[in-house]
This record gives sequence, structure tokens and C-alpha cells, in this order.
Amino acid sequence: MPHDPAAHGHSDPSLYRTPADAVAAPPEKLAYVAGFDRSASRPDALITVDTDPDSPGYGQVLNFAELPEVGDELHHFGWNACSSALAHACHQNPERRFLLLPGLRSSRLHVMDTRPDPVRPKLVRTVSAEELAAKAGYSRPHTLHCGPDGVFLSCLGGADGADGPGGVALLDHTTFEVLRAWESDRGPQQLAYDVWWHLGSNVGITSEWGTPSMVEDGVVPELLLGRKYGHALHFWELDSGKHLQRIDLGDQHQMVLELRPAHDPEQEWGFVGVVTNVADLSASVWLWYRDGDRFAARKVIEIPAEPAKSEDLPPALQPFGAVPPLVTDINLSVDDRWLYVSAWGTGELFQYDVADPFHPRLTGSVRLGGITGRAPHPTAPDVPLTGGPQMVELSRDGRRVYLTNSLYGSWDDQFYPDGIDPWMIKLDADTVNGGLTVDPRFFPHGADFRGLRVHQTHLHGGDASSDSYCFR
Repeated sequence: MPHDPAAHGHSDPSLYRTPADAVAAPPEKLAYVAGFDRSASRPDALITVDTDPDSPGYGQVLNFAELPEVGDELHHFGWNACSSALAHACHQNPERRFLLLPGLRSSRLHVMDTRPDPVRPKLVRTVSAEELAAKAGYSRPHTLHCGPDGVFLSCLGGADGADGPGGVALLDHTTFEVLRAWESDRGPQQLAYDVWWHLGSNVGITSEWGTPSMVEDGVVPELLLGRKYGHALHFWELDSGKHLQRIDLGDQHQMVLELRPAHDPEQEWGFVGVVTNVADLSASVWLWYRDGDRFAARKVIEIPAEPAKSEDLPPALQPFGAVPPLVTDINLSVDDRWLYVSAWGTGELFQYDVADPFHPRLTGSVRLGGITGRAPHPTAPDVPLTGGPQMVELSRDGRRVYLTNSLYGSWDDQFYPDGIDPWMIKLDADTVNGGLTVDPRFFPHGADFRGLRVHQTHLHGGDASSDSYCFR
């Protein structure tokens, strides 16, 4: 049965009661991409890209919505409202309308209105770093998700850039005012990165990267080898912000980053990516799951490092004689069937069948870029790509995969010291048998982005990483 938004107290057809409703909705025609200037001498921008294959502008950049100041370093961003708004009446009339863009370096938050012209969003409000610090006690906003009671904004630093604890600021859905810190009792949690949840059971989950001094100037070798970056998952009471449980994945597993919970609201499991194991430079993906009245976690995917000649490696990796995969992003399809894993170091995107989440099955991969591989796009076979598959976004129906190639300015410089030339690549996914192919028609890159590096992508109307659903 088609989704009738009016029957559920709102007028926005991009708010979906169930994952199946989201999958069945019309495909996206636009993508929004966060672009930043590494030199911090020009403004960052929210970039609009045409994703309609029937459009004459398919695969082309349509607009740059530049910010008014410099030095933000746009990174992750998200919607003011999404399908979680249907959990209960937290809005008068919820709309997936405003995109909220945190500046990871400036600690400013920019609110862009995608109406009336979704191709050309307009800046309508800026939340200052001072307001974030004064009202929530945080800085360095990194990731945000629209929840049922407000916007959850995960932050790496304490007030005014202090070295923690990092945590989550809660913002009003409609006014974008900073309300308070979400945590009421943080227990042992100190480091922050991502925040997600299981709406049906009132459980929040957070992961760990590092504080501002640990990440802003690049990887600190002494901290990495000293196993000081994040290596744990935290579970919370979602409504109260009370800490319930910490799961340590082992301090050799450094940087526990992207959380991807099951979209089915009756399930209590999800995947999290781990950037590197300092014992052997492998990367991994872990499954968390309900085990009685507690949660447990187990490693379900391991990706080994690849041997390389020292002279082919950047200085940071020459002592190791290998390229680490560096799993920096993962994404789970809306039907909870396919998991995508970005290995930014080796330049590979993996597709796994996770119909049984405890036993993922590798079904496809594509090589693009990579620290030593520099694998090209099929339409430009003589042009080595810089960077590698980093942020991965997936259409709601699971058939289209969008990739961008920058991680974080200072980290780009360490692992790709010759520079990052921006690119955005689309893959077509076989959602029946598995498999990936590069779309030769979709390849905005280089000068198309006017010198800005590109990071996260979100799709107009929602995507696999934007929404949590309230009903099966």
C-alpha cells in the first residue's frame, strides 16, 4: 500500500513509517555533498549534484551553496527531521526540510533550507560555537542524527575546544536552539564519535574516536601505538541519557567509528567499523547484539593489510612496509540485507550479504584509488585516482552506492601527501545476487568541485544512513 503521509499527521512524503515504505518510494534525483577548502582560505560549501539518470545534467554539479565564513571544515551533516519523527508527536508538522551542517574545526552549525528550491539551499541560521559551549558544554561537532525528541549532535570536544569529555548535544528540531547535553550520567564514557539508537527498546549507542588534540593535526603515532584512541562501545537509556554498559573491543582495535544499527525497529543489533588493529594493521567490522539483559559484541569481518614497498608508502607508513585497509565508513542497506565497507587505505569498497548478520558473506568489491594502488575510474583509465572510497551512501532501494574520497584534511595529508583531488563515484549494486559495477556516466571530479574536497553525501528524500524507523 502506498505511503499516505496525511494519514499519519504530517504532509511530507519522505517520512516513512517502515523500511519497506522507504525502499518503495521514488528514487532520489539530487545528492547533497559537503565540500571543504583544505587551506581554509575560501568558504566551504554544500554542493548539489544531479542524480537523475534521465536528466541532461546527470552526474554534474548543479550548485554551490557557500558558507559566509572560512575555516569550518564541513564533515558530516544531516536532516532536521526524518522518519523517527513518527515515533510520537514531537513536531506539529514534521518536514525533512533543513540540512544542518556542523563545522568540525569552527564548532559552528549552519542551517540550510532546501525549500522552495532543493537545488539551491539557502542559509537561514548559524548556531555559534559560543552557544554550543555555553548550553551543552561541547565543541567540535562531528555527527548529527534526527531523533524523535530532537536533533542529536555528537561532539568530539568539551566547551571551547577542551579535550573532553566529548558527548552529545540535544537541539530543538524546529528552532535549532541548543537545549542541553544529552547525557545525564555518562559513567566511564569520555571519548565520542557517532551516536545512534534502537528506538523500539529505548537504547542509545555511542562510539569513540578521540578528543580535539588527538585528531585535529592528524594521527598521533605515539597515541596510536600507545592504544589511546577509542576502542569501546557505549549503551545508554535513550530518553534519559543514562549510561548503561561499556563494551571494550580490546585496546589493539583503535578508533571505533561508524555505527549502523538494523533499520528494522524490532531488531537489536548493528555493525560498527574499526579503523585499525595496531598489532597487524588489519581493519574490522563488529556486530553488537542483545544477549539477555545485556549487549555483546563480536568481530564478524576482518580485512588484512596489504604488503607494499617502503618507497611506495607515505612517511607515516614506511616503517610498517604495508598498506592498512583503514575502514573509515560502513553503510547498511535499508532492508538490512547488504553491508558496504570502505577501505580508504587500500582503495577498495566491499559488499557483504548480511542476511545472517553473524556471518557476513563477501559478494563484491571495487578498487578505486588507494595509497599505492591508485586504481582509476573506468572512464579515465590513464588517470590514477587519489584518495580512496571513504564516505559511502546508499539509496533507499539499495541499488545505487555513492562514494567520496576525503577523510579529514590533516589525515588526508598524512596518508595521501601528494594531495587529494576530489571525486564522487556511483556504483550500481545487484540487490538479488550481489555484485558491484561502476556507473561510467557518473563521475564529477577535479575542477567540477572548484578545489573543494568532498566528504559526506546525503540524498534528497532520504538514504540508508539518514533515518530510523518506528514500525515494521
